[in-house]
Amino acid sequence: MSRIAISSTGDVDFGGLVSHLLDVPDTIGKIILPSSPSHHESRNSESKGNIPTDIVDTPNELIFYMDVPGLSKSDIQVTVEEEKLLVVRSSGKRKRSESEEEEEGFKYLRLERTTQKLIRKFRLPENCNTSAITAKCENGVLTVVVEKLPPPPKSKTVQVAIS
Repeated sequence: MSRIAISSTGDVDFGGLVSHLLDVPDTIGKIILPSSPSHHESRNSESKGNIPTDIVDTPNELIFYMDVPGLSKSDIQVTVEEEKLLVVRSSGKRKRSESEEEEEGFKYLRLERTTQKLIRKFRLPENCNTSAITAKCENGVLTVVVEKLPPPPKSKTVQVAIS
């Protein structure tokens, strides 16, 4: 039986709570329902948004599809931390046209598009090959492919004659 984690500051591990209530298998739950942010991350003063993501589990790989409209591949950083933590970040800096800002009498009437930093973290299963990760960004969709390691060979039982 799993436990619901509540930190000393009162932060609740909602991923663990939902996983416990829905009885989600551990392998899928660790990917889909990541734990709450660490104490350092939750106290960070920067505003950070979430990246909408679809995750596909195939026999040979995990595929992450993330919506990143308006961002180029140079604005996005994909890293692996702590050996099994896939981290996707964006600078969140939206580029404005230089010619617009140089025109005399030019002013914005409304600015609604956010420029917050985006971050998403995924705990990868043990059978993922973190040295074989590829990513591409096309038409506002970032696709990250994480290859899986082949399953370990099954042990064979050999009958040994006793003399």
